[in-house]
Amino acid sequence: MLCMAPQNSRTSTGLYRRAVEAEAGGLRIDFTPGWAQHPLLAEAFAERLRPALEKLTAESGSPVPVLFTAHSVPTRTVEPPADAESQPRLWPGGGKDPYADEARHTAEFVAALVPEIPRWWFAFQSQGASGGPWIGPSVESTLDSIAAEGIKTLILQPIGFLCDHVEILFDVDILFRDYAANLGIRLERPASLNDSSTLAVAVADLARQGLARLKNQVAG
Repeated sequence: MLCMAPQNSRTSTGLYRRAVEAEAGGLRIDFTPGWAQHPLLAEAFAERLRPALEKLTAESGSPVPVLFTAHSVPTRTVEPPADAESQPRLWPGGGKDPYADEARHTAEFVAALVPEIPRWWFAFQSQGASGGPWIGPSVESTLDSIAAEGIKTLILQPIGFLCDHVEILFDVDILFRDYAANLGIRLERPASLNDSSTLAVAVADLARQGLARLKNQVAG
C-alpha cells in the first residue's frame, strides 16, 4: 500500500492505513507511512522549479524568491490524541503527528537542490471552514509580510501536492495570484509534477522497497 500523499499525517495516511488493515483479513500488508524525504520527490519538484525560476529571473532582472506551500489541517488533528498511548504507532514518535515537520522538510530538500533561490518561505494553504484553528502560517499572512519587505516578484510552489487539482488551479492560480496582485506582487507557479518521470521513478522505488519487505516477512 502506497499513499499518494508524501507527507505522513494521522488525518490522511493514518486513516487510510487503519481502513486498509481493518478490511485486510488474512492478507499480508506492507504500508508505506510516508515518503516526504525520498530524494527523488525533492528532485522532481526541483526539476519543475528550475525553469520557472530561470524564466522569471530573466524577466524581472533579479533573483526571484520562492514560497513553498502545503495543505493546512485543523490544529486539533495534529495534536496527540488523548488516548495516544493506546493508539498504534503509525509513525516514529507515536503521538506526535509528523505532518507539519515533514512538509517543511520537503521544502528544505527542494530549496537545497536549487541554490540559486535567493530566499524562501514556507506556509500552509487552503485552510477550511470547520471550527477551530488551522495550522499556519497562512499563505495570505505570509504574502502580507513579503509585500511589506518590498518584494515585487515571487514564485509559489506547492510541495504538498503531486498533481493539479482545485487547491492548485483555483486556490493558487486564482485566489493567491489575485491576493498577491493587490499587494503589488507578481505571483507565478511552476508546473505541477503530474506526469513527471522522476516522480514515477520515485513511486516505483517505493513499490520495490515494499515488495522487498513483504518478501523478507515471508522468508522470516
